Amino acid sequence: MGEEEKLPIQSNQIQENELSGGGKRWWGPVYWLRMLAKETHWSFVFGVVVVYGISQGFGGAFGRVSTEYYMKDVQKVQPSESQVYTGITAIPWLVKPLWGLLTDVVPILGYRRKPYFIFAGSLGIVAMLFLSLHKKLHIVLALLSLTAGSAGVAIADVTVDACVAQNSGAHPSLAADMQSLCALSASIGALVGFSLSGIAVHVIGPKGVFGLLAIPSGLVFFVGILLDEPKTHNFRYQQVSQNFVDAAKAMWRTLKYPVVWRPCLYMYLSLALSFDISEGAFYWMTDAEGGPRFSKESIGYISAIGSVGSLLGAILYQYGLKDHPFRELLFWTQLLFGLSGMLDLVFVLRLNLRFGIPDYFFVVIDASISQMIGRLKWMPLLVLTAKLCPPGIEGTFFALLMSIDNTGLLTSSWGGGFLLHILNVTRTQFGKLWLAVLIRNILRVTPLCMLFLVPRSDPNSSLLPSEVLGSSDGAHEAPALSQDQNVELVSLVESMDTAR
Repeated sequence: MGEEEKLPIQSNQIQENELSGGGKRWWGPVYWLRMLAKETHWSFVFGVVVVYGISQGFGGAFGRVSTEYYMKDVQKVQPSESQVYTGITAIPWLVKPLWGLLTDVVPILGYRRKPYFIFAGSLGIVAMLFLSLHKKLHIVLALLSLTAGSAGVAIADVTVDACVAQNSGAHPSLAADMQSLCALSASIGALVGFSLSGIAVHVIGPKGVFGLLAIPSGLVFFVGILLDEPKTHNFRYQQVSQNFVDAAKAMWRTLKYPVVWRPCLYMYLSLALSFDISEGAFYWMTDAEGGPRFSKESIGYISAIGSVGSLLGAILYQYGLKDHPFRELLFWTQLLFGLSGMLDLVFVLRLNLRFGIPDYFFVVIDASISQMIGRLKWMPLLVLTAKLCPPGIEGTFFALLMSIDNTGLLTSSWGGGFLLHILNVTRTQFGKLWLAVLIRNILRVTPLCMLFLVPRSDPNSSLLPSEVLGSSDGAHEAPALSQDQNVELVSLVESMDTAR
């Protein structure tokens, strides 16, 4: 066994010895972070914490709440318009394969990662300060700025995913620890962000919060400066176009197999048919005469508690449901997903008050249950997506499938905006909001009729045909690249939680 192979094992043994003492037990996370920093370099750990924890987790929570109030109180748009605008700002996430290919095959000044972090951070800083400093910004310019900020987060996300995949290949025994670092950073950041977002919007307003969001982007910029990355010499840029063509051909060849495109079609439809009407519900909860009229602080706390429900869903899937067949699990989770929406209908019709249940208590329970079931619904879809990736192009193909799923989320957002519009749910009229909720709930269960598109196999079975598994030119690279599947899972789960 070589010296490099012994290091991770020795580090784990040292960590276990350090944690064995009762007095040091509570310092376990500190020793764990020190071990990761020692094995992978402290700048990598810093980059994961900044991108996942501060930029996506904390910044994403701040950005979501501040954008909702910005559209409602500053731009004064209708709920249906706000719903459509939310979808527009998510467009940069639809082209994640492009960002992934660029950071993989197009180094800048000899570096593959550092320049993309610097560009992503700079883009976010300019976009957030532009939003914050202009008093009367036209809606078109505001949307461009929000979309640019979203692009900065998406580019940083793809770049740090590539760093995690690279380090997972170099340190296989630490791959699970890196996954845990990503997930924990994002979850803790989101919980803290949602908890403080309402207070921040109340004290300094949504535009002031946008100004604060320049800080996470600035930290992403510094990740690009500080990241320890070897420089690539004598790179032949003439190969770039050929690499793009080869990747496109391999992806198209794989997509043509029914065992691949049928589950992809189901995943898109299951997302697209769950119309997102959250903006209408948000306007109703904060402005409606007969509504609960929640404060800004309450909105932030409700979102934070919903994130806890999402974490519980992930734990339940990991320890009780992960080995169940795809079709069986998706049937029950999709059914429960539709039924959980009935809690929103009870809330909008104010039936909870008839049973003596206070608004705040009821909506907290509603948010927790909805987020938990939503996470249980997404997890098998994500695992199924990972199983469809052929060897050699796992990372790029998974990014392509994520784009298909994000297109489903975009369709859901725009479909929800159209539904709110035709039902005339406005800033002051919410008489038919209950009907919008009911239609959304019915649409949520319609994917049950298309479950025949999903394979009956369980997550431990191979789904791809043998000709795909054996014909990939890059099959010999599969062990290293396969780490990228799991890395992308964390990112997609967080983005879906935010979209909800």
